[in-house]
Amino acid sequence: MWASNRVRGEGGKTKLVGDVDYEAAREIAGAITPVPGGVGAMTIVCLMHNTLIAACAQNGLPFPKL
Repeated sequence: MWASNRVRGEGGKTKLVGDVDYEAAREIAGAITPVPGGVGAMTIVCLMHNTLIAACAQNGLPFPKL
């Protein structure tokens, strides 16, 4: 169900949209809300934060003080 897609927008610029196949997910999800425009800044920040914490945990490093 995960999919990141680059789509061509206005002026030929591309943008990253979609982090889930909404139509397929809505059939099985208890609750789902579409996000116009795709992945937002807070989603990206949370994913990066979790990735950093996971990398520290896997390598026996102290968690960063953010």
